Amino acid sequence: MESLIQITDKAIQQIQNIAKTDNPDGKKGLRLAVTGGGCSGLSYKIEFSDQKEKDNVLTFGDVKVLIDPKSVIYLKGIVLDFKDGLNGKGFSFDNPNAKNTCGCGESFSI
Repeated sequence: MESLIQITDKAIQQIQNIAKTDNPDGKKGLRLAVTGGGCSGLSYKIEFSDQKEKDNVLTFGDVKVLIDPKSVIYLKGIVLDFKDGLNGKGFSFDNPNAKNTCGCGESFSI
């Protein structure tokens, strides 16, 4: 199931840093989801969340990733990365399924 998505080492490090304040007890997982909206039709959602019954659960080291069944079809094959530096903008999704993406890279269409 780990092959469903990939997460770069840089993104994992950033998730672990954020978890120290946003998920200090480690009980929640990192939820990756797709919601309707954004300038291209669909938007990515990333947050710490409790696990739900039908979630796909992936582990990357000590990072538990939760993906709901409806989002799996949109997220299959993505690479979650973290961009920093002068032109950095935080977490980025490289989605091979996206036909169009908006300029900000936070929404897409299939």
